Amino acid sequence: MALSMHKDSSNNQMDSSKYVRYTPEQVEALERVYAECPKPSSLRRQQLIRECPILSNIEPKQIKVWFQNRRCREKQRKEASRLQTVNRKLTAMNKLLMEENDRLQKQVSHLVYENGYMKQQIHTASAATTTDNSCESVVMSGQNQQQNPTPQHPQRDANNPAGLLAIAEETLAEFLSKATGTAVDWVQMIGMKPGPDSIGIVAVSRNCSGVAARACGLVSLEPTKVAEILKDRSSWYRDCRCLEVLSIVPTGNGGTIELMYMQTYAPTTLAAARDFFTLRYTTSLEDGSLVICERSLTSSTGGPTGPPPSNFVRAELLPSGYLIRPCEGGGSIINIVDHIDLDVWSVPEVLRPLYESSKILAQKLTIAAMQHIRQIAQESSGEIQYGGGRQPAVLRTFSQRLCRGFNDAVNGFVDDGWSLMSNDGVEDVTIAINSSPNKFLGSHYNSSMFPAFGGGVLCAKASMLLQDVPPALLVRFLREHRSEWADYGVDAYSAASLKASPYAVPCARPGGFPSSQVILPLAHTIEHEEFLEVVRIEGHAFSPEDMALARDMYLLQLCSGVDENAIGACAQLVFAPIDESFADDALLLPSGFRVIPLDPKTVKCQLSTTSATRTLDLASTLEVGSGNARPAGEADLNGYNLRSVLTIAFQFTFENHLRDNVAAMARQYVRSVVGSVQRVAMAIAPSRLNNQLGPKSLPGSPEALTLSRWICRSYRIHTGAELFRVESTAGDAILKQLWHHSDAIMCCSVKTTASPVFTFANQAGLDMLETTLVALQDIMLDRVLDEAGRKILCSEFSKIMQQGFAYLPAGICVSSMNRPVSYEQAIAWKVLNDEDSNHCLAFMFVNWSFV
Repeated sequence: MALSMHKDSSNNQMDSSKYVRYTPEQVEALERVYAECPKPSSLRRQQLIRECPILSNIEPKQIKVWFQNRRCREKQRKEASRLQTVNRKLTAMNKLLMEENDRLQKQVSHLVYENGYMKQQIHTASAATTTDNSCESVVMSGQNQQQNPTPQHPQRDANNPAGLLAIAEETLAEFLSKATGTAVDWVQMIGMKPGPDSIGIVAVSRNCSGVAARACGLVSLEPTKVAEILKDRSSWYRDCRCLEVLSIVPTGNGGTIELMYMQTYAPTTLAAARDFFTLRYTTSLEDGSLVICERSLTSSTGGPTGPPPSNFVRAELLPSGYLIRPCEGGGSIINIVDHIDLDVWSVPEVLRPLYESSKILAQKLTIAAMQHIRQIAQESSGEIQYGGGRQPAVLRTFSQRLCRGFNDAVNGFVDDGWSLMSNDGVEDVTIAINSSPNKFLGSHYNSSMFPAFGGGVLCAKASMLLQDVPPALLVRFLREHRSEWADYGVDAYSAASLKASPYAVPCARPGGFPSSQVILPLAHTIEHEEFLEVVRIEGHAFSPEDMALARDMYLLQLCSGVDENAIGACAQLVFAPIDESFADDALLLPSGFRVIPLDPKTVKCQLSTTSATRTLDLASTLEVGSGNARPAGEADLNGYNLRSVLTIAFQFTFENHLRDNVAAMARQYVRSVVGSVQRVAMAIAPSRLNNQLGPKSLPGSPEALTLSRWICRSYRIHTGAELFRVESTAGDAILKQLWHHSDAIMCCSVKTTASPVFTFANQAGLDMLETTLVALQDIMLDRVLDEAGRKILCSEFSKIMQQGFAYLPAGICVSSMNRPVSYEQAIAWKVLNDEDSNHCLAFMFVNWSFV
């Protein structure tokens, strides 16, 4: 009976909800409430009935059902809209892939034809018994057909728009043949998978003059907006120093011709910067597409010659540009082509791979353009929201100012007021000064940085060659372990530059004052290839006299290129001291590191004796250890021969009467940073190279000898077994055995008021944590163990303290680089000192390996 009544009541409820009809006034009232609160509580619904007499004839249950249905309809609409958007993207991407497939088929047909032609020519030449030289010329002529031809044109009249239009139309035709045709032999970059939410299809050139890159992708912006963004190159191209439009000539077809002059920064201190004088042509095609194409004006193309290069090397932009096509339903399909001849013969041979790599061009220019457009598109649609109340445009401006300030410091242009300090001609660290505050007004500097009674900005910089160290790994380490290389006293001096009067010039003492850093995320790009963050440096004084310096400081920091899988990307860490207020117009004086990979397939490291390559001698200690030296440029047995160019630049303000003191401090500091980076590079070099680098230095202090003895003695007391058999009676025999033990052994502090921090590790432990002895002290045990490991340790902790040791099961932990590490077993034991008091806690991870 009860069941029957329940069914009847349910049917009545369903019937009543099914046949209720709402008047337009009732729906309007409900919609008003829904806009404020889509899911009102029971009390709110009852209050709604009382406040709206027109709803009095509707039961609260019916109103509850109305809101449920309304939420369901809203969810369905959103899902339908999302699916329609995805469908439009997939349709556009399918069109793009079909075009790419068609282009590749044409390219294959072209290559098959060339292959048959070459075979026929070689066969004909052999049948005619020609000489070796003539045969070689036939082969070379076939290869030359793959090069982009550079047609010779008569000189055009610079004042004749018809002559410029002829150049523009030729540029348009050559650009389109590269963007959608087979004028360049494109090879897709590894790891660039096309998809509706990816950058798109990215390819680099093969067998063409200069370096070239090409990208095709989708973006949810209209073509005119995309064109506006791309034409403003200085807003997204980080290497662009300035971009001027010298003249504008309208064309009869509704387009425009612009004569452009652009200056770009040099990536290192070892080569001159480049400039370009180009013609840019903006027009529309018959199918409604927008085209922005550009090329350099030279004697071969005709037209005006442009401004003479002053302290720059004139590079040539071959026909390049952007093809922007509208998508059905909104958005655009973009084809980007960048093709440049950077005059590689004007740079030292060791740096030529930087100027011969199409992959580097793709990362710095082509992919950067596509990422910037996608970033703005997502910000405009509200898909990206940053915390802290900062507008995305403001955060992008901060990133741009940091990069620009660092590039200015590295390049030190004379027309910005920079001049070199005199030295004896053999200095490994270059010191440049700038006492022209007027040049900095309105840029990333500010006049208040310069003392009223005279002063300026000083920059200490150096470049070095690194061997066998992935740039991404090195920069990640420098970012996460600042105490490994930074000097707290120097940081405090830099922070004081924001105040009215800096304190006395410090002596460079890496780690002179203990400090720790806290990284506060601020923003990141959608592909996470770049991070903007605030770093709080927490100071702690040794003694009362250091209390003046023991204060927190703040840095605005930009980190990019830390993805180890990115091809051809440079890694960079740039930072500047900021005030706690961190206003939108905060003063910035950037310093930092830039690591650019040299293509291992083309690198030929033959250091010359010219002054331009003198600072590369800083890397001499990074070459393979004594007795294992390889000839320059020769690949090792494992085929791993990665070289990188590291550029370091640090900026400081100075008062005129202290200029020499600041210069001496800066030179000493950069040298100490170079030494620290070299040690770090040796420590984090891939393990497959360890057999070539030779044994790493032991921590041979008396404290290390004593600790190693305590570790082994305590292990024997608690477990009844020997940690290892000592093969020698020498004083440091135990330490050597411990240091080279195959399992990872490390010690933690035992404090009840703070999380355990690592204080010592053997070489296997440092390798497992991917750190060094100095940086080890920044790592807490809680950050290394995963959640399961922490629970097991907590459950076994009392046993360890009472019994003296415990065996922990197999598990997973995390290195300082956030890489997972597996181990078969872990052993934890108390380490007792000579008075049998608790000194620390030791761990041994058995048979560990990276997952």
